Amino acid sequence: MAAWRMALRSLLFGLAIHLTAAPVARACDIALVLAMDVSGSVDAYEYELQTRGVADALQDPAIRDALLRGRVALAVVQWSGALEQTVSIPWVRIDEPARIRQLSARIASMPRAFAGGNTAVGEAIDLSSELFTTVRDCAHWVIDVSGDGDENEGYTVGAARRAAWDRGITINGLAIEDAGASRSITNFYRSWVVTPGGFVITARQHTDFARAIREKLLRELIPPMAGPGPGRGPVPALESGHARLAGLR
Repeated sequence: MAAWRMALRSLLFGLAIHLTAAPVARACDIALVLAMDVSGSVDAYEYELQTRGVADALQDPAIRDALLRGRVALAVVQWSGALEQTVSIPWVRIDEPARIRQLSARIASMPRAFAGGNTAVGEAIDLSSELFTTVRDCAHWVIDVSGDGDENEGYTVGAARRAAWDRGITINGLAIEDAGASRSITNFYRSWVVTPGGFVITARQHTDFARAIREKLLRELIPPMAGPGPGRGPVPALESGHARLAGLR
């Protein structure tokens, strides 16, 4: 009888420990890379409009709630021409309000990585895609590419987009239009940058960036999340170069 009581006591003690143990932290809903254009077409004032716009958007109550609810992982990339891409802010796991305040301050004061250069969108996507190897627990992988020009160096955007999609990465775009430009940046982003299920938000010049990035983050962070996430099947074969990307319109 004594042995039976001791065994029962041990069982109950073990069950109590199991029930009161701290729960395992749940995986994040979305890993988001903000890939910001700092090429030669972006002057110092316009760069500040971008960084301040992102920093303020993160402090928006609706965005702040979505970041916390989804335990979002966020990183920032700056990009310009060929071989001019860098990770300015590595992954930050947003698990408490203080993280958002700290991240907002870091972005607002973030030094510009490149003084100018051309526009190699494909290389920006490639670098951003590599970052997801360290956030495999996140349910959705998204690259948020913002820029004010089409690709004029490298010409790898088609292959980069296809490779990202094959890995389960969704690409969305924020196109910054110039009233005097002869070509539509929005159309370039729709045709060449975003993946199936992705979308483009248009900013009317850099002064409209803050409004556009807020709208874009709300759409990305509030369910339903964009894209089925890592592990999906391959995308249909695409044409190379600057021929039309038949499978990704």
